[in-house]
Amino acid sequence: MELIIFLAIGALAGFAAGLFGVGGGLIIVPLLYVVFTQMGYDPEVVMHLALGTSLATIIVTSISSLMAHHKNGAVIWPVFKNLAPGLVIGSFLGAGVAGLLSSAKLQLIIGLFAIWVAYNMFVGAKKVVDQHKVLPSTTKQVFAGTGIGVASAIFGIGGGSLTVPYLNHYSVVMQKAVGTSAACGLPIAIAGALGFMFFGAQDNILVSNSIGYVHIYAFIGISSMSFFTAKLGAKVAHALSPQMLKKCFAVLLLSVGCFFLFKGLL
Repeated sequence: MELIIFLAIGALAGFAAGLFGVGGGLIIVPLLYVVFTQMGYDPEVVMHLALGTSLATIIVTSISSLMAHHKNGAVIWPVFKNLAPGLVIGSFLGAGVAGLLSSAKLQLIIGLFAIWVAYNMFVGAKKVVDQHKVLPSTTKQVFAGTGIGVASAIFGIGGGSLTVPYLNHYSVVMQKAVGTSAACGLPIAIAGALGFMFFGAQDNILVSNSIGYVHIYAFIGISSMSFFTAKLGAKVAHALSPQMLKKCFAVLLLSVGCFFLFKGLL
């Protein structure tokens, strides 16, 4: 039964990853939180376990998603190269920061963050892209990548919630912002997952079938299914208008934000 649940989560997460370039974390984290809670794990480590496992699965999801977006010419590789070093450093450090926070604080932080991004994305859907606005210097992009990496690890996401708005702000069209974000999800996920494994091991986390804060069975079940559905999501993304994509993205973020805000306050 658990395997079926993990496969179902993977199918939804993979589709979301391809569609929104978010790595599927916004789907995986809340669902794993519910599943791990029902499995009777310690409430104080459930949120951390969901975040670490989410990042591990995004390694596989992002590979599938970025391949599909690259095929459509939607990945801006020079921007990816500038962001990548900061993403790796930031993600590993972010995992350490997350380990210091309580489960309730993580829920509140993630909830408020998701709602804030949803608002900005919905407002941004009405904006017209300024073709004359250019991306900042390489150095500034490296620093931006570090910030995105830290936040992404804390939120257990592939960075799409930050990378997509960041690129949109500099007038990168939605499809290319999503495609580049999908590529950025790979270094974030690898460094973040290793960080959660490392810091979880340092905290002597005793959860069956897990390495640190990464649940192995959940990782296998979710990633095996998401690899295939991510391609379908990417295909749908290129069939929708940028405005519609932004609005759908905002609705997803708002739902997740309200869920964690409610849980954190309880």
